[in-house]
Amino acid sequence: MAQRINFTRLQSNAIQPSHGSQWAAGYDLYSVCSGIIEPHTTLKIGTGIAMEIPEGYFGAIFARSGLATKQGLRPANCVGVVDADYRGEIIVALHNDTAEARVIAAGERIAQIVIMPYLSVEFTEVDNLSSTERG
Repeated sequence: MAQRINFTRLQSNAIQPSHGSQWAAGYDLYSVCSGIIEPHTTLKIGTGIAMEIPEGYFGAIFARSGLATKQGLRPANCVGVVDADYRGEIIVALHNDTAEARVIAAGERIAQIVIMPYLSVEFTEVDNLSSTERG
């Protein structure tokens, strides 16, 4: 049974995240506006949506392999993190690694989001750590 993720459209032309197949881990995120990404620069592109990610999970924003390999576009921070308590618009900072300007059209798939669990930890300072074979 699929985990339900609530989302809202912040703009009327925003597109619901979608995935290409039943077993795809990532859900495509779509641009809500068009823009030009000049060579070796970054442009923040809105998706027009906000999500309610459950406690204990986060949204990891990854590159779409087609954009990265064919057009040289990737998230500027390589992997974005959308925390469970964030309710603002999901924005993807796309970086152009090429020497040519790239055009992003409204409604284009720009990245993918994977909803992932994480461990809540407490850091404890100690004088020594346990030893391992690796050192």
